[in-house]
Amino acid sequence: MQVMVELSLYPLVNDYIPPIKAFIERLNSYAELTVTTCSTSTQVHGEYTQVMTILGQEMQRTHEEVGQAIFVAKFLNFDAMSSK
Repeated sequence: MQVMVELSLYPLVNDYIPPIKAFIERLNSYAELTVTTCSTSTQVHGEYTQVMTILGQEMQRTHEEVGQAIFVAKFLNFDAMSSK
């Protein structure tokens, strides 16, 4: 099963742009993900289990490196073949 996750990251630090850029760059390093970045959110597409595992790891890393940060996410499961 495929999933699309729309994420917004709000680091609770004064210099908030670098943690956001770092998070997006890390997501883009995974060949198994399709990542689309907009001005206020990033969409991640891929196989459900892989996406959830990667997001869990990268969100934890962000919390460890930045401290307090808010993630807002929307999840949509879908079969790419049936969406045509």
